[in-house]
Amino acid sequence: MNDDLESAEAGLADGASSFHKMGKGMVAFLRATLGFEQEIMREASERLADAEATASADHRRAQRGDHSYKSQIYPPGAEYALCHVMTQLMSAVVGVLNESLTESVKGFYKLRKAYVTLSGILDAEARYMQKRAWLGNDTPSKQSMESLRSNRSARSMKGLPGGFGDEGANSASTSRPLRSKTEPLSHNEPMEDSETASATDDEDEFYDADETRKTPEKSATYSGHVEMNGVSGRLEGLSIDSGGTAKNSIKPAKSTIPPSHGLLDHDPDSDIFANPIDVFIHSGANLCFGLLLLMISMIPPAFGKLLFIIGFHGDKDRGIRMLWQATKFHNVNGAMAGLIVLGYYNGIMGFSDIFPDPDPSNPDENIATAYPRERCEALLADMRSRHPKSHLWLLEEARVQATNRRLATAISILNKPTKSPLKQVEAIEMFEKSLNAMYIHNYTLCAESFLACVTLNNWSHALYYYIAGAATVELYRQTKPTDPATATKHAKKATELLKLAPKHAGKKKFMARQLPFDIFVTRKIHKWETRATEWNIPFIDAVGVSPVEEMIFLWNGYKRMDHSQLETCLSRLDWSESTQNPHWAHEGADEKAILALLRGATLRNLGRWDDAKAAYNTLLSFDRTELKGGLRDNWTAPAAHYEMGVLCWMRRGEIVKEKRGGEKIEEEEEKWVRECEGWVEKAAKWEAYELDARIGLKIATAQDTLRRCGEKRGKGVVGKKG
Repeated sequence: MNDDLESAEAGLADGASSFHKMGKGMVAFLRATLGFEQEIMREASERLADAEATASADHRRAQRGDHSYKSQIYPPGAEYALCHVMTQLMSAVVGVLNESLTESVKGFYKLRKAYVTLSGILDAEARYMQKRAWLGNDTPSKQSMESLRSNRSARSMKGLPGGFGDEGANSASTSRPLRSKTEPLSHNEPMEDSETASATDDEDEFYDADETRKTPEKSATYSGHVEMNGVSGRLEGLSIDSGGTAKNSIKPAKSTIPPSHGLLDHDPDSDIFANPIDVFIHSGANLCFGLLLLMISMIPPAFGKLLFIIGFHGDKDRGIRMLWQATKFHNVNGAMAGLIVLGYYNGIMGFSDIFPDPDPSNPDENIATAYPRERCEALLADMRSRHPKSHLWLLEEARVQATNRRLATAISILNKPTKSPLKQVEAIEMFEKSLNAMYIHNYTLCAESFLACVTLNNWSHALYYYIAGAATVELYRQTKPTDPATATKHAKKATELLKLAPKHAGKKKFMARQLPFDIFVTRKIHKWETRATEWNIPFIDAVGVSPVEEMIFLWNGYKRMDHSQLETCLSRLDWSESTQNPHWAHEGADEKAILALLRGATLRNLGRWDDAKAAYNTLLSFDRTELKGGLRDNWTAPAAHYEMGVLCWMRRGEIVKEKRGGEKIEEEEEKWVRECEGWVEKAAKWEAYELDARIGLKIATAQDTLRRCGEKRGKGVVGKKG
């Protein structure tokens, strides 16, 4: 986690234990997930398979042997069971990222198996904490602990996914349970070894829920259309100097995590964690289960068949709580958890718009949906001090700056002269810089940076060439009125880059399917080529409404822009209807809808809500048949419905901020919530369209927020069960 994987490899090379092999697998896993290179993914899969088999054998040996470590908390061999789980989870992620659908499905089966084992580990923690509570002191007696260890492991599938205690019992009806012939981590039944497991997967591992169990009603949440086939001043002085040391004098603030609903949430200095093996198990279990619950909760609902294979649902709130708990520990588990937590808050959350209101008096209530700025700053400062040479944390620092609408600062951080020794990390930094350059409308830097991504990463060359070409189109349009010679050069370069893009589409696949953006790019180029032929004009002049602004919308770059950058968006959109564009008269509803959508989104982010609504209404006035079929952009209409929902939520937010109270204010707030619900529901029920998984993630987040809002107010809204 300090960008020194070569030293990690050297340190692990001579060891053959489960821990050494898991470490080797983790090194390969990091390389694979940071770079998405197929060759590295294959190497990671091989290492992880070896580590998984070794951990399974060591777990059986520890259960039988008298010399194995006897924990006060966990059953014998739990440390090896955790190694086994960690290799399964990493294998599953690599499998899902693999281009083979078969490997992806195998990966989801591994997630299911890991879930069962992790439930057993966490049940042991729950029983231990319960025993401490019974004894009424911090040091359980030997007799009590021996009694605890002799108890057979409780069924791990009771209650909420990953849940135990009162909350899980009360929420049991919200998820479908799994039942396994063998209880992982019990003392009398060893965990299956790799050969046995593979031979008995079909007949021994999966069972249906009890027939007498009441089936929960189907959720009204977004079901998707994708087919299976088809920081503030505290961080400003924080940087890396040429020697790779952290140049800040800020002492990392201690992250204070609120009580975590029955979880063992003690700090590392607690007497509970006197033994480092217990520290490893606890931090690792929280990392793995937290990641598992968070990851499953974010799977696009369109992949319903895969969710059926897994057999349980994610729990975003619980997953985030567990990851925060893991970050307290100064080991690789804590570092990995920190990377995931910061990536979630600074990356994934930035993609959506409709979130519950943060409650300063109860920060744990919406822990997965409200951005905890101070806590993230403290965590980042802590991780930078732990791993001063790592560019992974430098990248997160840049993302924090971008999240706080300081894009120039973010770019300057990513422009540090020192480079990560890991090509994969350098590629991620370059991609992040490319996006930020696009958001600040630095078209030259944007094009150069995306072209650099081509040499650093093989993930989606079609997208890289497309955005580089789109940025060059903007340079052409800017220079054409005043410098025709330079404009001609830009036109030639833009045409070259844009026509390169489709040639690289389809080379990378996700779950055996073409990447959505590759499909999008191929269609757009074909559309412009067709227009150029029909209108008898150069290809460069057949490009429609600013493709850069379109990309900004699809990446939700508005949330990282300041006021002046949003005004620039409007200026670039105005070009389409200006006298500089002689071809606007030829445009039909398709391009006019794109312009209206992008203009409305920009105006909404500027707080000009009435103007935004007028722009959206322009789009919504078109007949739906004019916006689909052929080479048209059929995603604009459902996106506009979602945007109208966001607009309603923003208006409701203003009422909440005023805090005037009174019945009329309550009624007005309710009116906007209901109107938001209506627009989101329409977007959720839209027929299949291009990029629906991407826009569908926004819709799913909105539905989750509306469900929470309805539960809090005691009223049914979109996504509320029952």
